[in-house]
Amino acid sequence: MPDTPSAPLLLGNQPGSFPHSVLAERHPAIIKQVREAFPYEPGQHRALDELLANCTKGEIEPLPADAHDRDHWEIWGLREYTGRSWFDVPWLWSESWFYRSLLQAVGYFGTGPWQGIDPFRPFKLAELDSAELDSAETDEELAALDDLTGRPAAEQAQALLHGSLWGNRADLGFRLSAEGARDADAAPGLVADDSDRLWSLLDTTAPGDGTLCLVADNAGRELVPDLLLIAHLLESGRIGRAVLHVKPYPYYVSDATTADVVDALRRLTGAGGAAATYGRQLWSALADGRLTLRAHPFSSAPLPYEKMPGDLRAEFASATLTIVKGDLNYRRLVGDRLWEPTTSFADVTAYFPGPVAALRTLKSDVITGLDARTEAALVVAEEQRWRTSGTHALIQVRNNR
Repeated sequence: MPDTPSAPLLLGNQPGSFPHSVLAERHPAIIKQVREAFPYEPGQHRALDELLANCTKGEIEPLPADAHDRDHWEIWGLREYTGRSWFDVPWLWSESWFYRSLLQAVGYFGTGPWQGIDPFRPFKLAELDSAELDSAETDEELAALDDLTGRPAAEQAQALLHGSLWGNRADLGFRLSAEGARDADAAPGLVADDSDRLWSLLDTTAPGDGTLCLVADNAGRELVPDLLLIAHLLESGRIGRAVLHVKPYPYYVSDATTADVVDALRRLTGAGGAAATYGRQLWSALADGRLTLRAHPFSSAPLPYEKMPGDLRAEFASATLTIVKGDLNYRRLVGDRLWEPTTSFADVTAYFPGPVAALRTLKSDVITGLDARTEAALVVAEEQRWRTSGTHALIQVRNNR
């Protein structure tokens, strides 16, 4: 990435800043939500109390000697940050450490009866449950697929691309600390739109030969349109194979795991109409290898993708296109820094080993690739709220071939 002292790493130690509010307000709210969602036992309640005190007023503590991922975290910065305030280490790192610590507190990594129980699962399933408001909205979105099937192929593709993009607003972690975000303007437009370049990259290979890597973000109502986009690209022959990267364990409240993919596929296949057809196509694609799930440990690392390991680099290098979904993955793609908004997206992603596209609604301060006129108009209209409100989005593409 460019050596730009004017783009400092984001920390959470400035009161009033967005990172500070996440550490001081969102994380305690998430602990409360998780505590109330499960009939946890006394030991877990004590551990959650300790985490609440530690993450707001304490210091980073080392992992137990027998922690299964201790070596990973020590490589990822734990040795350096142990003993420091959560607010004084890089924000991306402290956020990731919070979710790792939360799983430790509820026994996710232990050997007892709570091993492997996703503490965020009730929130994820609520989006897919037919009795929930969010699910009623999902029903409407899936029913619209029946009308879409009669439209021209290019129109279908663009609609599904935008469905995948705007589905990112379903991020549960964002909504926990953004009361009423669901009622915000549903279509404010894009601050950057490289969709033509995205389609041209997918059209450079022979029909049915290309490989798409899609780095998923959230489960539930975001993952469903991601899967629909993959199904359409496979069915239309624009790609021959897709690799869907999910998290190896629950992360950032709503980030997608393999279990969430299965839940989303069941939701599709049970919906009827075109949605069910897409669901069956994806089910078959998993069975015959045209769709592969990947849960690389680095997907939950507290580091930018610039520091990805060699096997992941090789995988992205061989792909026709890698689509990186969501706000967290965008921060990891460009670096979690307070860039000048006009900083070149191509420059900050030049390290990426293959063509890459970012689909993201804006929920943090990190942004690159805007033209000066767009930035000025946003600031006039909203001051700096446009960076974090979730009411703006972008499609950015860089092709290094």
